[in-house]
Amino acid sequence: MEIISSTQNAGVKRVVLLQQKSSERRREGMFVVEGRREITHCLNAGYQAEALYLCPTLWTSGDNGKSPAHEADLSESEIIKLAGGEVRVVEVTPAVYAKMAYRGSTEGMIAVIHCREFSLEDLNLGSTPLIMVLESVEKPGNLGAILRSADAAGADAVIVCDPLTDLYNPNLIRSSIGAIFNVPCVVCSTDECINYLKQRGIRILTAQLQDSKLYYDTDMHSGTAIVMGTESTGLTDAWRQAADAHIRIPMLGRLDSLNVSVSAAILLFEAVRQRGI
Repeated sequence: MEIISSTQNAGVKRVVLLQQKSSERRREGMFVVEGRREITHCLNAGYQAEALYLCPTLWTSGDNGKSPAHEADLSESEIIKLAGGEVRVVEVTPAVYAKMAYRGSTEGMIAVIHCREFSLEDLNLGSTPLIMVLESVEKPGNLGAILRSADAAGADAVIVCDPLTDLYNPNLIRSSIGAIFNVPCVVCSTDECINYLKQRGIRILTAQLQDSKLYYDTDMHSGTAIVMGTESTGLTDAWRQAADAHIRIPMLGRLDSLNVSVSAAILLFEAVRQRGI
């Protein structure tokens, strides 16, 4: 196994750039995943790893006599096997790992992964799909949290329209805990998304305070797309005009808004409740 002990190594610097710059991720068509569970979700979803960087002193699996962080976690040897024979496996020192890692406590494992692009036509929807649509989402942590809720609610897809962050931002991957790899997620324009939903007869429910009714008084049994905008500006007029219904969450305090990820979870699980799942 190759060993890297210098923080000035070109490969180490490359990983740092991929972590920090979306332009570098786009240019190379590569991104970085940290942590055994996230890497396992990524590989199981069909992504291809270019390289695995391992720091033995930080391992927390049966390979070195320690207990796994989670009972479902794979060991290092199992993940290497899952990644396939073409993956480059590199051992790094703690100092090098600290240089490469975007966050602490990631179990001594970092992977460089090939990006995959999905289109609306790639979505495989059921007869009554539940879709979360987000317009101009800016904070990767919010999008990651919404993906976790979408996964928990069994949503068919998350569609991100005109995003202000990329799907392979390390904060997004971290906050989603790998849900970005489990929930079909597509990036497109607002117009493309509206046309897609209309052509398939999927009801568009826009979350907004004005001219709206309470979300639990709105039918979500049929194919439904719940559409949310940014916390600061809300949705654009294109979505308001395209909507089949406007819905709102009651606000009983002095503030007039919830965090977008909290709102998304409330609305997704109302659909789950109505459908009796």
